[in-house]
Amino acid sequence: MWVLGVNAPPTGWHDTAACLVNGAGEVVAFAEEERINRRRHSLFRKPAGAVRFCLDQAGIDPADIDVVAIGWDGEQLYPDRFATDAELLSHAVGLDFGGRTPEVVQVPHHLAHAASAFYASPFRRAAVVVVDGNGENESSTIWTFADGEEPRLERSWPRSASLGYAYDAASTWLGFSFLNAGKTMGLAAYGRARGLAVDPLVELDRDGFRLAVRTAGHDDGPATADEVERQYRATVAAWRQRYCALVRADGPTVPGDRLADDPRAVAVAYTAQRIVEETVGHLAALARTAAGVDALCLSGGVALNCTTNGGLPGPVYVPPVPHDAGVALGAAWTVRPPARRAGPLSPYLGMDVAGPPRGGAGAAVDLSGLTATDLDVDEVVGLLLDGRVGAVAQGRAEVGPRALCRRSIIAVPYQAQVNGRVNAIKHREPWRPFAGVTRAEYGAQLWAGQEHLSRYMLGAARVTELGRTVAPGVVHVDGTTRPQVLHGDDAPAVGAILDVLERRGAPPVLLNTSFNDKGEPIVNTTADALAAFRSMDLDFLVLGDSLIRKAR
Repeated sequence: MWVLGVNAPPTGWHDTAACLVNGAGEVVAFAEEERINRRRHSLFRKPAGAVRFCLDQAGIDPADIDVVAIGWDGEQLYPDRFATDAELLSHAVGLDFGGRTPEVVQVPHHLAHAASAFYASPFRRAAVVVVDGNGENESSTIWTFADGEEPRLERSWPRSASLGYAYDAASTWLGFSFLNAGKTMGLAAYGRARGLAVDPLVELDRDGFRLAVRTAGHDDGPATADEVERQYRATVAAWRQRYCALVRADGPTVPGDRLADDPRAVAVAYTAQRIVEETVGHLAALARTAAGVDALCLSGGVALNCTTNGGLPGPVYVPPVPHDAGVALGAAWTVRPPARRAGPLSPYLGMDVAGPPRGGAGAAVDLSGLTATDLDVDEVVGLLLDGRVGAVAQGRAEVGPRALCRRSIIAVPYQAQVNGRVNAIKHREPWRPFAGVTRAEYGAQLWAGQEHLSRYMLGAARVTELGRTVAPGVVHVDGTTRPQVLHGDDAPAVGAILDVLERRGAPPVLLNTSFNDKGEPIVNTTADALAAFRSMDLDFLVLGDSLIRKAR
C-alpha cells in the first residue's frame, strides 16, 4: 500500500509539500515544493515536483498510489467546487494517475498537524498542542495521542482567538509578511535583553485564555475559505490598531536593517512574543493535565517559535516540519500510522547530492571558474580556523525550514564579528542571530540541555559562561542560542569537521545557518548549490565528496 500525503491548493496555498509512506507507515520521501520550483513558500503552486520526487524515490508510478491524503478539509472550505475526486486531484496535485483515481481522504488540518508531531516523536503517549493561524474552524487545539488508540481532541479555541493572527499583525506592522515571523521573534529578543515591560494582552485561567483583541460579528463555526479570509483580515487589522495605540505609531521609523534601534519596533515585537509565550505555556500545562503525562508535542506554524519552545519545562518534542508543509506528513500518517517507531524521525528525507558534481539526470554541470578536489576534512578545518566561511551540500536534504548540516553555511563562531560577516554574505539584517551546532557531550557544556528540541534546531537555550566565551558568534542579544546537537553520522561532513576540531584542541562548535541567499529557498540540488556558491561571498563549498573553491 502507498499513501501520498500533500499540502496542496486550493486549501493549502502556501508551503505546499508531498510525503510518501508505505504500508507500514514508513516515510520513504518528503519534499517541499519550494525546494524544487525555487519559489519561496511555493505560494498557490501545486506540489507536482515534490510528488514526482517522492514517487521516483520509491520507484513507483502515480497509478501505484492507493490513497491521497490532504491535510485540510476542503469540503468545508470549498463546498461544491469539485464534482469528483479526480477533478480535485487534478487541481491539487496536477498528475495523471493513469486513468485510476486513488481514494482521497481529507484530513482536518489540526489533526494532520497533531499526527505529524506525535508519530514523529519518541513518545508512546503524549499531550499534543497545535497552534497556528487557523485550521478550518480553530486556531489552537490540545489532543491526547497514544500508540494503538484513536487521537482524542481535548480542547479547541476558535479562529478569533488566534495567536497566529496576533503575531501576523505584529510582523506586518514591522514591515514583514506573515511568512517572516522568524524575524519578529529575533527582534523580540532585544526587548527581553533590555528588560522591557509590555502590556499583558492575554488573560489566563483554568478554562483557557482570552486575548485582548477579539473581532465581533464573525462566526467561529464552520466557514468557507472566503469567510475565513475575511475574518483573518479583520482580526489582523484589529490587532494592528492595538499595536499602533500601544506605541503611538503606525509603523517603524527606521529602515529594516536598523529595527533593533527603534524602541517602538522592539516593543511591538516583544509584546507579540510575550502573548505567544504566556499562552502556549498555559496550553502546554492544560494539555499535560488532560493527557495525564508530561510528554508534550507541539505543531502548527507557531511551533516554529524557538523562544517559546525553549521556555517550556519537561520533555518537549517538535517535528522538523511543524508548519503547514508538515500536514503532508501528518495526513499520510492519519491514514497509515507507523507500525514501528525506533525513535525521533530522521529529517533527512529530501533529495540527494552524492558523488562528483553532477546536474539533473546525471548531466555534468558547469564548473567554470571553480576548482574541485577530493574532500579533505583536515583542509576544510584549516580553512575554517583561518576565518573562512563555507557551505555544505551533502547527502539527502533535511526537510523543514532549519538547515541541519546537510544544506548549511558554516563558520567557526569563536569571534562575535563572524555574525556580521555571515549576515552580510546572506544579505540579511545585521541584528539577526545565528545558531550553533556541536556534539551532545560538548553541547551540554555550552547551553542548557534540550533532550529533543536541539535535534532539529527548534528551541532557544540559555548559553553558559563557557558558551559565551568560546562561541560568541552564535549568542543572541538575550544570551540564548538556537542549538543543534548532531548525532552520529547524521551529517557526515559536519560531524567529521567537529571531530577534527576537537582533536586539534579547538572548541568543537560551528555556526550553522541555512545555505540560501536572501529571498531564496534552501538549496536542494548540485546545480542549486553551485549557483548559490557563485552568487554569495563564500570561500569554499563541500559538495558531496568534493571540495569546491573559486579559482583565483
